[in-house]
Amino acid sequence: MTVDPANPRTWPKGRVDAMRLDATTQRDLAAQQASDDASAMQDAAKYTRRVRQRLGLTQHELSQRIDVSLETIRNWEQGKRSPTGAAKALLRVLDRVPEPALEALG
Repeated sequence: MTVDPANPRTWPKGRVDAMRLDATTQRDLAAQQASDDASAMQDAAKYTRRVRQRLGLTQHELSQRIDVSLETIRNWEQGKRSPTGAAKALLRVLDRVPEPALEALG
């Protein structure tokens, strides 16, 4: 099978619903993005909670160990905010190598 990108007749069938694609509005795209963002926030919340629970720490204990406010930990776990930058990297380290990470944190 040969596909010519310039010739839609050579494109494989069933890959794209052109009518649905053409009918998609900016409002539809914005709604989907908002939904995707909300899902990502919940994924980050679950990840943060899972890491903390695997470490056997309370929210207060984790906040003290990684030197962020208790409110920040709560916001992460409730999906109101997501860890970024160094905090996100630190959570990954705590998840993958918890003992050395906790030891390094003191």
